[in-house]
Amino acid sequence: MSRRLTGSVRDDDRAQLVLAAAGVVAVALLAMTAAFLQLGAHPDVAAERDVGPREATDRAVGVLERAVDDARVTHTGEPWGDRDAVAEAVRDDLETALDSLRTARVAKGTAYAVDYDQDAASAYAREHCPSGDGRAFGDCEAIDGVVVQERAGETTVLAVAFEVTVTTPDGETIVDVVV
Repeated sequence: MSRRLTGSVRDDDRAQLVLAAAGVVAVALLAMTAAFLQLGAHPDVAAERDVGPREATDRAVGVLERAVDDARVTHTGEPWGDRDAVAEAVRDDLETALDSLRTARVAKGTAYAVDYDQDAASAYAREHCPSGDGRAFGDCEAIDGVVVQERAGETTVLAVAFEVTVTTPDGETIVDVVV
């Protein structure tokens, strides 16, 4: 005696396959959801607190010192007549470091605002560049926050002055930095 399958049995088999596939998809979605939720729950992320204003200010000064040192080496030695172009080139070179600093720790609660400080640059030029007879080098100028001096007909980059505002959850600190 042979058995013949009817359409209703095939529909039952299909229904079971659909249910089994739905179960597999549900288990996979559950695993993916658990993995996704764990991405933001790393123990180091929850425990990390950013530094205070003093440490944040020290970090900013360190970044500025390195960037100014590189720019100073790159642009010293151009003709004195090109000093305005030298100051502009120094500022252009520093822009990458300043942009990096401005966005570096925002997600951790620290924000930096960095501007050039022409008044501090002028004060630096007055205090550190002697005038009158008997001086070893030529004139100093503060150009848009960059202090340059004439030495043997060439432009020497002496310093760059900044006003740095550091904002942390503990408050705001504003410092003048001449590097």
